[in-house]
Amino acid sequence: MHAFDVKTLTAGRWHNGGGATREIASHPAGAGVFEWRASLADIDRSGPFSVFPGVDRTLTLVAGDGMRLSSPGLRTPLVARTGEPLAFSGDLAVDADLPDGACRALNVMVRRGRWTARVQQVTAPVAPPPGHAGVLHVLRGRWRTGDGTSVLAPGQGLWWHADEKAPNHAAAPLSADATALWADLAPSGSARPAGG
Repeated sequence: MHAFDVKTLTAGRWHNGGGATREIASHPAGAGVFEWRASLADIDRSGPFSVFPGVDRTLTLVAGDGMRLSSPGLRTPLVARTGEPLAFSGDLAVDADLPDGACRALNVMVRRGRWTARVQQVTAPVAPPPGHAGVLHVLRGRWRTGDGTSVLAPGQGLWWHADEKAPNHAAAPLSADATALWADLAPSGSARPAGG
């Protein structure tokens, strides 16, 4: 497994100047076209999101007071609230409205038909299914890594590839207020790793 800290992730500014993205991990690493990708996005102002054809997205606010997503392909706007995963198609041309100011979001994207993503809040030990990739991002409290060597604080986390052996528990809560986002990334079809 691999640890990350938002403070040390490199920020790349959006072309429209409306925000910046800090990549946590992607698969295959360094490839021009990803199978899955996890990042933290700092959304500074209202404006359009990039379109990702053939990709399913799950966006979860980790900081900020809410955001509305609208698109000609949606009957009603989607409302993003802190800590609540919001799934939508990357094919949509989406505009974000930030009525109460800047937000930060965990953004998980998967290639449709090859991977699926399930993002949820967790307060109990995380047990990665064999053959799945994943990302754990700490929201509150303190967490202990599964090997017992590190303590994770808010803004820190772990990620792992599907072909890497994760311990029975990737991370476990250490404090009563410990809360994290866990993105479970499952391969499907030809994306399934050998032996999976």
